[in-house]
Amino acid sequence: MFDIQRTFSRTELLIGKENIEKLRDKKVAIFGLGGVGSFVTEGIIRCGIKNLILVDNDEISPSNINRQLYALQSTIGKKKTELAKERCLDINPLANIQTFNLFYLEETQNQIDLSDCDYIIDAIDTVSAKLLLIENAKKLNVPIISSMGTGNKLNPFAFQISDIFKTSVCPLARTMRYELKKRGYNSKTLKNLKVLFSTEIPASSIRPPASISFVPSVAGLMIASEVIKDLCNK
Repeated sequence: MFDIQRTFSRTELLIGKENIEKLRDKKVAIFGLGGVGSFVTEGIIRCGIKNLILVDNDEISPSNINRQLYALQSTIGKKKTELAKERCLDINPLANIQTFNLFYLEETQNQIDLSDCDYIIDAIDTVSAKLLLIENAKKLNVPIISSMGTGNKLNPFAFQISDIFKTSVCPLARTMRYELKKRGYNSKTLKNLKVLFSTEIPASSIRPPASISFVPSVAGLMIASEVIKDLCNK
């Protein structure tokens, strides 16, 4: 029998009963369930947040196994959203989880209602989808944090969380700043757009990006930490 108090008792000792109850009622949308997003989801659900929107159109492939939480030999070919939902419900059976198997595009954006979300997490790979999600989050006045590049990296200690207009080194962050400025955004018109980025010079520039187990996982858990602290006002 599920005992919610015992399940999150150690977390309550750290952040207090008031914050546990606060988190329980929050709603978080996570876009992308790969190397970063799968660990974001894990960190979020294990902190007691029970209302989640999970978005990803991919299935597990053999090349995912080196870094993605849901990727196992036994899950190859299965939908990431289905695997994520199943794992989340195994952690918290009371969780309310909506899943969307789609790419976030102009033509699909209206399928997902983000207006009642308390936080949006962007762990998408494509620049166009990241920009669209950021713009929609800002229109809805919903806080968002966006993951920059974790591929071709070896040093998880080089990750930082900062405003997009204060980033450096990261090629994806550079591209995002450029594209946002083209759309008329700057540090004044797009205040406090949080991103996770790395100050590490990429170990290579090959495509598709090289990856390793301990870099995107750390990035995902750092994002989860930032979201939880923001929702608790810590």
